[in-house]
Amino acid sequence: MANAERDPQQPVDHIMQFFAYGHLPAHLADVSMPFAVLAETIVDAVPRNPERTVALRKLLEAKDAAVRAVIAR
Repeated sequence: MANAERDPQQPVDHIMQFFAYGHLPAHLADVSMPFAVLAETIVDAVPRNPERTVALRKLLEAKDAAVRAVIAR
């Protein structure tokens, strides 16, 4: 998920690991992928600060809910 335009000196946000979707079955990866793309966009476009962290955390919560919605019985 690394973006070639990102400054290599800037550490990657710890939370980004939770947006990975390559390990998921295709039907769940299809739901998860747009959230990962948006997370990358946020990291690339928004300055690193507490509000960006909140934005990423809430996006992760939304991604988790969407995946759970697919597997709910």
